[in-house]
Amino acid sequence: MTHKNLHELCDIATEAHTRFQKEIADIDPIVGVSQNMRDSGIPVDVMTIDCLKNGKRIILILHDDKPDSISYQFAWRDKDPEGSFTEIPFSGVTAEVMLEWMMRYLAV
Repeated sequence: MTHKNLHELCDIATEAHTRFQKEIADIDPIVGVSQNMRDSGIPVDVMTIDCLKNGKRIILILHDDKPDSISYQFAWRDKDPEGSFTEIPFSGVTAEVMLEWMMRYLAV
């Protein structure tokens, strides 16, 4: 089920990124998906949204054992995540929500 959610999350990120670029053309966030943790035996997929201009990163984690939720954290590209991640229902992550996160965190 996570693979379905990963595809849906990628679609959401694509829409949010496109809308972000229309509003703020001089910041081009990089969206990446990693399955390195899965390859290491940890059943999660990770999406990062990086801003090279200011070093900020949004991390989103999809857990196989919690397919109806997503964990996220506002972090830095050059630092390990600190503290805990916030967990919300997967259905709560829309293109509008992701765009708001990007505007609030990456654009400042």
